[in-house]
Amino acid sequence: MKINFVDIYKQHQALKTQIDGAIFRVIKNSTFIGGEEVEMFEREFANYCGVKNCVVVNSGTDALRIICYVLGIGPGDEVIIPVNTFIATALAVSSVGARPVFVDCRESDYTIDPTEIEKKITLRTKAIIPIHLFGQPANMFSVCDIARKKGLLIIEDACQAHGAKFKGTRVGGFGHAAAFSFYPSKNLGAYGDGGAIVTNDTHLANKLRLYREYGQGKKNIFTTQGVNSRLDGIQAAILRVKLPHLDEWNRQRLEIARWYRQLLMDFDIILPTIPEDRDHVFHLFVIRTNHRDRLKLFLEKRGVSCGIHYPIPIHQQPVYQHFGHTIGDFKVAEKVAEQMLSLPMFPELTREAVDYIAIQIKDFFSKL
Repeated sequence: MKINFVDIYKQHQALKTQIDGAIFRVIKNSTFIGGEEVEMFEREFANYCGVKNCVVVNSGTDALRIICYVLGIGPGDEVIIPVNTFIATALAVSSVGARPVFVDCRESDYTIDPTEIEKKITLRTKAIIPIHLFGQPANMFSVCDIARKKGLLIIEDACQAHGAKFKGTRVGGFGHAAAFSFYPSKNLGAYGDGGAIVTNDTHLANKLRLYREYGQGKKNIFTTQGVNSRLDGIQAAILRVKLPHLDEWNRQRLEIARWYRQLLMDFDIILPTIPEDRDHVFHLFVIRTNHRDRLKLFLEKRGVSCGIHYPIPIHQQPVYQHFGHTIGDFKVAEKVAEQMLSLPMFPELTREAVDYIAIQIKDFFSKL
């Protein structure tokens, strides 16, 4: 059996007629940049997230960078982020001239460890960016308590967590603003890159809209510094077709995660947790084993494509070597980075495929 890590085409087949119609509608109306599809998607995604405003941009990375800039984060400021994540979060902070300050993660769920945050707060600290990693919400109550006590901004990185909930509330509405990515393999993915910023602060949303479009409020009137970071009309139209299916896709991901957990519980594997106070949407299904590299090679020889997220923690990346961190500074992140393996995960993954994957893993450990 051949099993892809992600299979976007299967999803497309189910929605082909609707997506073709949406693309044709944009072409017919020639609303390639901005326009009705973008405006309607912004309203619909804001409603879905349970917030007042959505501002779409051209990527999740730009969403983070633009939030930082418009919130006034810049040279001399520090922003606390977890060290085990995709590097885009740190680069967004660096791109506005601020310094990302790394903290370790919790071994139980790989999200930011609130007990480590206060140790890193200084007079220069401006914000905290908790990351809802792999579809698992961070402990937002603890993060919000710290930020409130210290007078810090909260920027949620929800790029992997569309629809996830913490204590019944969807991620995206806990902080001053939140960033989402619509990269094609995300739980809600476009057919190209794309991103969004959501916020309950309407004044901030208006500043974000101004900034994403050259600082242009009215045509040919530029009132502030700005950039070109807009979501294409075709991508917005595709996302509008997909959005009504997101909750069902997330439910299917959770069911697949349960199959994995049932079938793999007897092996030398650490399985992802599903805390009762959080709705994990399993953007990725990440297991841990000391035999990670050998297992990955074994599975790929049996036709099962796997991924590794993220093998080198940010503090060990060459771009941040000048920060002076050494091995052992972030023990949990360094440990799990050597153990984590992402198994195939997408809503259309069948029980037959999951059974096959489990059989191959059982065969691997029997031969170990």
